Amino acid sequence: MSLQSSPYILYSDGNGQIFEDTSLYVAGRAGWDAYPIDVEDWIELPNGGSLYELPERRGIGIDVETGEMRICEKGWAVAAFIPPAHTGLYIAAYETLPNAPTLPLFCYTAVGWQDGKNYVPAVRIEKDIRQDCEGYDQETIETGTSKLLETYSQNRLVKHLMENCCMTYHCPAARNFAMDRWECPIPISPACNANCIGCISFQPIEEEIFSNQERLSFKPTAAEVVEYTVPHLMTAPFPIVSFGQGCEGEPLLMWETIKEAIIEIRKHTNKGSININSNGSDPKAVKILAAAGLDSLRVSTNSVRPEIYNPYYRPNNYTFNDIVESLKEMSAAGKWTSINYFVFPGMTDSVAEYEALRKFIRDTDLKMIQWRNFNIDPDWYLGKIGVTEVGEIMGVKQMMELIKEEFPLLQFGYYNPPIERIKGDFTQNFAHH
Repeated sequence: MSLQSSPYILYSDGNGQIFEDTSLYVAGRAGWDAYPIDVEDWIELPNGGSLYELPERRGIGIDVETGEMRICEKGWAVAAFIPPAHTGLYIAAYETLPNAPTLPLFCYTAVGWQDGKNYVPAVRIEKDIRQDCEGYDQETIETGTSKLLETYSQNRLVKHLMENCCMTYHCPAARNFAMDRWECPIPISPACNANCIGCISFQPIEEEIFSNQERLSFKPTAAEVVEYTVPHLMTAPFPIVSFGQGCEGEPLLMWETIKEAIIEIRKHTNKGSININSNGSDPKAVKILAAAGLDSLRVSTNSVRPEIYNPYYRPNNYTFNDIVESLKEMSAAGKWTSINYFVFPGMTDSVAEYEALRKFIRDTDLKMIQWRNFNIDPDWYLGKIGVTEVGEIMGVKQMMELIKEEFPLLQFGYYNPPIERIKGDFTQNFAHH
C-alpha cells in the first residue's frame, strides 16, 4: 500500500471536530525542526490508533502550491497515537503558542489525511499480535477477571491487577492475563530509585502533568506472586511472567522477594519465561537473579548516552554504568537481554546516539531492541533535559537499517519474547503479513 503523494494536514476546531486542509501537506518533526516526510514512510493509521487535538498549537505543513513550509492557521494541530507494535518515524510538527498547556504523557506522531483515511509515518516493528486491539474480547476479559478475583480472593496482587490495571486502566498486559494468554504482569515494588521526568505512575505535586495511573501501594509477598504465576506458566500459550510494570516502582529494589518467588515458581514448573523489566540499577542483584533462574532482562532507557539519560531518569544511588553492567551480567549468564528504547525522532536517530548505541550493543552483547514510542510532550522533554541542539540526524528508519546491517542477530520488536521465541519457535500468535 503506497501513497502517490503526501497526505494533507489535519486540524481541530477545538470542539472535537477534525478537518483536513488541502492546501498543505503534512510535515514531520524531528528534534526541534520540521521536515518533509518521504511518501514511502506513510502507512495507514493502524487499528487501535487514535487522534489527539494539541491545544494552543498550530500545525506546520508544506504548501501544496509553493512547496514552502507554513503554519496552518485554521485550528489546533492534530497528532496520532499509534498502537503498540508500531514505531513512529516523525513527531507531529507544530508551533507552540505562549500559553499552551503541557501535553499529557502520550506519544504524538505526525498524521495526515488522504482518500478518506488517516496516515502516519511509522513502521510495524513487531510481528507478535500480543496487544493488537482486534485480539481483545471484552466479554472474555470480564469473565476472566471475575474468575481470577474469585480464585485468588485473598491475593492483593491479583486484586490490584484486575481491579486497577485491567478494569480501570485497560492495561494490555493485565487484559491478556485475564484472557489467560501470553505475558502476565507482576508488579512487585511500590518504591523507585529513579525520578523519571515522564513517570507514568508518579508525578510530583508541582508538575502540571498528571500520572496516568495510581502506583502499586504495597509490597507483595513471594507467596502472592507464586500463587497466580505458576498456573499461568502451566496453562497459557507462549507464557511469560514479567516483574516490573508501568504501575509500579523499580523491581530490583525488591530483588530478595523476586529471588524467593523465582525459586518457588521453578519448584512447581519449568515452563515458560521469567522476565524482569527494570532500570538495570543493581548489577549485583541481576547476577543473583540470573543464577536463581531469571530468563530475561529488559532495561528501559531514553538514550545510551549518560548526558541524555541522567537528566531524564535523575537516578538515586546508581549510575548509567550500572545499566551496562546489569546487561553484561545477564549476557554472561547466557540469558536474554533487551532494551526498551524510547524513540524520539531527532534524538534517537542522531549520529551521536547511533555511535553510542553501536558501542553499547557490542559492550553488553545485547540480544534485542524494543523500539518504543516515547510518551511525552516533545517541547517539555527537550526543555527539561536541556537539549537546544540535537546535532546531525539520520532518520529513525535509516538508523534501524544500519543497526540491523551491522548486527544481523540483534532482534527488533516491541515486546518481551517468550522462551519459545528466544529459542526460535515462531509457530503461533503472530500476525500474518
